[in-house]
Amino acid sequence: MGRLVPAVTRALDILELFLDGDGTLSTPEIVRRLQLPRTTVHELVTTLAARSYLVPVPEQPGRYRLGVRPYQLGSRYAEQLDLAAEGGQVARAVAETCGETVHVAILEGTDVIYIAKVDSTHAVRMVSAAGRRLPAHCTSVGKMLLASLPEEELAARVPDDAELVAMTPNSITDPPALRAALAEVRRRGIALESRESNPDVSCVAAPVRDRSGRVVAALSISVPMIRWSEARRAELEELVVKGATELSGRLGHRSPA
Repeated sequence: MGRLVPAVTRALDILELFLDGDGTLSTPEIVRRLQLPRTTVHELVTTLAARSYLVPVPEQPGRYRLGVRPYQLGSRYAEQLDLAAEGGQVARAVAETCGETVHVAILEGTDVIYIAKVDSTHAVRMVSAAGRRLPAHCTSVGKMLLASLPEEELAARVPDDAELVAMTPNSITDPPALRAALAEVRRRGIALESRESNPDVSCVAAPVRDRSGRVVAALSISVPMIRWSEARRAELEELVVKGATELSGRLGHRSPA
């Protein structure tokens, strides 16, 4: 690894300060927070402003906010993101941690499509494949994605007279019952499926958000019932949230402080 350039590091430290608070800072505030010489900060801020990374705040002399350049760079980064590729990398890390099967899925109509999958390291494991389509109401990822829809959109996709197919005897087939289950998903921020798509498997899922905060996918961990327990469920819920948060961060989402 090459040598870090102090001036570049300090300039980036200044820019990253604007990620917190109300998005505006004065030179004295930057000096105090970074413990840098005032002259150094003044020169760096002047340079960043000259390159449109910072701009003065109108009617607030001495204060700065982010300029258009960081937005342009962020937009360019977002254009290059591949949800399936990023999801696959995060799913692999999660699977390495827990040893179970991990999926990333998106919603299409009333179905989910798995766009990334990493297999369990155990001999007994869930059999599935990336590209597979399943009814959303039978899966933890699907419940998570349906629960994230606005009420009017959910009602349009799953009306009261909808015929919900059953994949196992535990599948939810009654729309009002599904809505009650989705309300619980919203309350907890985690979706649970107990042998609803496979009679031998339970799953937990968490939402994946893009930089606007919109839920664009869900990440799940699937476990055969022979390795399932309440203690294991709690562990996996914590891990699936961590994984979904990591993937959301890669998509540009910033969790509230």
